[in-house]
Amino acid sequence: MRKIEHIGIAVRDLGASSALFEKLLGTPSYKEEEVGSEGVRTSFFKAGPNKVELLEATGPESPIARFIAKRGEGIHHIAFEVGDIHAEVARLKKEGFEVLNEQPRKGADNKLVVFVHPKSCNGVLIELCQEAP
Repeated sequence: MRKIEHIGIAVRDLGASSALFEKLLGTPSYKEEEVGSEGVRTSFFKAGPNKVELLEATGPESPIARFIAKRGEGIHHIAFEVGDIHAEVARLKKEGFEVLNEQPRKGADNKLVVFVHPKSCNGVLIELCQEAP
């Protein structure tokens, strides 16, 4: 793993939360997009060399909607940049980690993503990210 790529934060209201983080970080969101396959709208902010991703559910069955209903707003996941997502998934599985999707999916910000189950990582959802070709 190369670095922390971003920290994902589940929010109820993307507009209000984006305004809050714009004030907090002193910079506007550089990108907003919807990822239909994940049921989310996202807003990205630069924070030094790292990024913060705000995630709002697009419907009640979205993983983000379920997360907020269970735990409230807050940190949803930590994403790590990897050079070869397929090799990293194989390595983690060999080490005994449970991955939620073995095949990378298209994620936000032009990334291929795979998630590692929180029960494998002390209760923290881990996202592996690789720049999409």
